Amino acid sequence: MSDDYTRPSKDLSFIDIAQAVSMRSTCLRRRYGAVIVSKDGRIVSTGYNGAPRHRANCTDLKVCLREIKNIKPGTHYELCRAVHAEANAIINGNPLDIVGGTLYLCGTDVKTNKPTAHMRPCAMCERLILNAQIARVVMRNEHGELISIDPLSFEDDSIVNPSAIKRITKKL
Repeated sequence: MSDDYTRPSKDLSFIDIAQAVSMRSTCLRRRYGAVIVSKDGRIVSTGYNGAPRHRANCTDLKVCLREIKNIKPGTHYELCRAVHAEANAIINGNPLDIVGGTLYLCGTDVKTNKPTAHMRPCAMCERLILNAQIARVVMRNEHGELISIDPLSFEDDSIVNPSAIKRITKKL
């Protein structure tokens, strides 16, 4: 080993593992991988975006409903057959190992093979991350930089849009 070797940080090592996990994705548009690391530094779960178990994968069907309907990325997730990488990692892990841990999330655009722009968990995955009591989310942005987020800083939709809450309350 040369004297100029620099050992990568834990964050960089785990985000690279999330990138490797993303290669298992069965999505035709985006490849996401997630790794959950416990408080004591052990990998306790991984997940990638893909069709639910016992369902055909989009890569096998060779069709994407969202692409056919020209649906903009980041919207109308209910029209996608995939379970997100974050959700799969949470589902696959032991809740006791996940609490207080870090979720590493990496995404790649299939067409450009570049990191996904505007990288962040969707609103549903943010809720799952909060309920799983994950303490930190680390992502690689479109410039290759690592970004660390405290899940408690996720936007609270009840605070962001109080008029929507009022409309719902009036209907009740």
